[in-house]
Amino acid sequence: MSKYKNLHRWMFIPLIFMQLGIMQDYWGDFSQNAWSVHVHYWTGTVWYIYLIIQPYFVTHGQIERHRTNGIIGMFLAGGVCLTAFSMMNRDLVNAQHAMEKPDAFGPFQPWFFMGVAVVEIVMMAAFAFAVIQSILHRKKMEDHSWWLITTVFTIMMPALGRGIQNVYIGINSKHWPDIDIMIPIYITVVLIITMLLVTAWKFGKLRHPATYLSFGINAFIFLLEPLGRSKAIQEFLTSMIKG
Repeated sequence: MSKYKNLHRWMFIPLIFMQLGIMQDYWGDFSQNAWSVHVHYWTGTVWYIYLIIQPYFVTHGQIERHRTNGIIGMFLAGGVCLTAFSMMNRDLVNAQHAMEKPDAFGPFQPWFFMGVAVVEIVMMAAFAFAVIQSILHRKKMEDHSWWLITTVFTIMMPALGRGIQNVYIGINSKHWPDIDIMIPIYITVVLIITMLLVTAWKFGKLRHPATYLSFGINAFIFLLEPLGRSKAIQEFLTSMIKG
């Protein structure tokens, strides 16, 4: 485990990227956010923090503390997953508002929010799968750890994507509403995949199933637009997700 002595330091990188990405969206209108947004933000943030302190505990001889916090962490992981799923209706509401008030939403057409809903459903399902795999491999420390570590890259897109999208729109504001909002999403995907692969290379996990899963989920985001424009998917989401 000696090569993982500094893993906790590496995990500060995705935490910083996530916080910078979501800063304006969350803190910019803090008092206007729904309760579900607050709960999801803080469970997600604490989850990232756990993935800093847990590697530290296990590589610095604090095994019992690691195990105790691990039990709490599994509870926290459930919170991250369930609060994300509970917010799915917000995407459909945004799609409806974009349809009713196109001038207010500009380049954000209904299909975008539908695509976001699809991506987030698949993303959180993958997150849950990775956490379950970490439990099943809890006696194999490296596998257990890597399944958990990759979750930060699997669920980074919503926070980091909004941040990069806001910057992109700000730079191109004079062209509003003729702005391609998918370009910053693609940039974000490439950035996340790069961080994932560099970290996996650093710790010898390029060919680990967890790496493949996180890579695949981020690559899946390239399909956001065609999925969001699909009438069949729009009808399915509208029938399944209710407020």
